[in-house]
Amino acid sequence: MDSRTLILSAINHKEPNRVPVDIGATNVTGISAIAYSNLKKHLNIEEGHIRIYDLVQQLARVESWFIERFNIDALDIGSMYLLNDDDWYDVNVNGINAQFPSWFQPRFNSDGSVELVHNDGTVLGRMSEAAYVMDQTWYPFVESYPETFNLISLMKVLPTNMWAQCVIPPFSQMGEKRFWRTLKEKAIELRQKTNKIIALNLNIAIFQGMHSYRRMDKLLMDTARNPQKVDQFVDIQTEFYENALKVICQYVGDVIDIITFGDDLAENHGPMISPRTYRKFFKRGHEYLCNYIKKNSSMKIFFHSCGSIKPLIPDLIECGIDILNPIQINARDMDPKELKEEFGDELTFWGGGADTRNILNRKSPQHVKDHVKELLEIYFPGGGYVFNPIHNILPDVPPQNLVAMFEAVEEFNQTI
Repeated sequence: MDSRTLILSAINHKEPNRVPVDIGATNVTGISAIAYSNLKKHLNIEEGHIRIYDLVQQLARVESWFIERFNIDALDIGSMYLLNDDDWYDVNVNGINAQFPSWFQPRFNSDGSVELVHNDGTVLGRMSEAAYVMDQTWYPFVESYPETFNLISLMKVLPTNMWAQCVIPPFSQMGEKRFWRTLKEKAIELRQKTNKIIALNLNIAIFQGMHSYRRMDKLLMDTARNPQKVDQFVDIQTEFYENALKVICQYVGDVIDIITFGDDLAENHGPMISPRTYRKFFKRGHEYLCNYIKKNSSMKIFFHSCGSIKPLIPDLIECGIDILNPIQINARDMDPKELKEEFGDELTFWGGGADTRNILNRKSPQHVKDHVKELLEIYFPGGGYVFNPIHNILPDVPPQNLVAMFEAVEEFNQTI
């Protein structure tokens, strides 16, 4: 099987002839620039660059040597953008020599911090010298909602939202002429020259998108004190993404294989909002957008939420998601065997193949191998699985353990 057939078989719950693998096709299944730099040094890879395409999470764009060496089966359409050397400039962040995209011009402070600054002087996001990610520092609606609250008022403050200013390719290039036609051309080109699955990182976020404007504590209080505003906000967010999806489905809905939602709903011990609150406010946005995608494209829906998401999984299935990520097995009630038995016929699990908090970064290479193989024994049978660790590979993961992780997948495949 080629890569596309392999993953589509898994999504359709047909057991493929090997485990499909993704590192780097989405910005929730990627690798820290620090970990990537350390891996290249460990393997004596001198070609290429450390290019940080996700500026909030500081993720590296994986290169062709990585894709070939580790048999990666999925690609990000964003990798077709910013291909020239003059699209990037050199920086030193977190102790590594790397590159930022040329359009991203943060403020580099004398204390080693990096700040995203609006042209009115407002600091929208900050990464201290000791931090590995950029934290949001400004929330446009933190004090109050606009008096006239609609999509237009949301768009007016979009330039002051850190996430909107740190968007990843291809949408970082939205200002270019013929953007949508070029996106289609690049998607067709990638599909013709590779047999990989192609992902589009739209990262649709209803709940998370709302608290990026209002701040989470305020939004959660609003669900009790100001429910009408929350309802209104859900409708505005849904309209925002529907407008984007209309054009996406028109141009690439039959070329792109996977489109992503990125809406964290849970933490380590359970959902951040109760299932009742989710159903009352936020579910309808997810359901409406899933239905729109399915009616107007052939794209499969990839839904990312960290944490103990199990109580909400039945609702997400009802919404129409095809793929769940990252399967945080170190969170409460996220036992992979139980999840596979309960939901494995209805969902494809994309991730959860290695514990990035306790094992991949702390144990021996042999322990990592045993850990990965044990999980694959649970996930692989019957299809419905694509290998990826829990979320992105973090900066503290030793390169020896990354190699051991990939070797475990290869050795498992030899036993199939």
